[in-house]
Amino acid sequence: MRKLPYKEGTLFAIPLRSGGYGLGLVARMARMGKIILAYLFGPMRLELPNADELNDISPDNAVRCLRCGDLGLINGSWPIIGQMKSWEEDKWPMPNFVHKESLSDRILIRKYSNSDPSKLEGQASVASAGDLDQDGLHGYEIVELLLTEQLKPH
Repeated sequence: MRKLPYKEGTLFAIPLRSGGYGLGLVARMARMGKIILAYLFGPMRLELPNADELNDISPDNAVRCLRCGDLGLINGSWPIIGQMKSWEEDKWPMPNFVHKESLSDRILIRKYSNSDPSKLEGQASVASAGDLDQDGLHGYEIVELLLTEQLKPH
């Protein structure tokens, strides 16, 4: 088994297509890697911060939370900044996600395992999903595009 370069509580940078960086935090990871739950943060930064500058981040100031592959961390495209000084898993919950079936237009709320973002534990049909994030498994380049779009000046 290979040693992964990250663990829960790892802070990393995400290069933006327009220049600069957004930030990410590994909140959950599959036991063998490959899939993570990442909280993503702005604002756009021109330089990489150090981990000490980021100890005040919280789920409340994340711009997105999504499930994605870990290839950006594995291949070095997403530079690892460091580890949060006081990692408390309970403060970084596994959210529910929404999925809309394309053929039936049925809306489903999906719940993933709190300990493994690759394991779907259940889903329930609902009338409306409120403001939940879309379910999906994003590749690292798509995450870069999404965060670039999210952090661009309006």
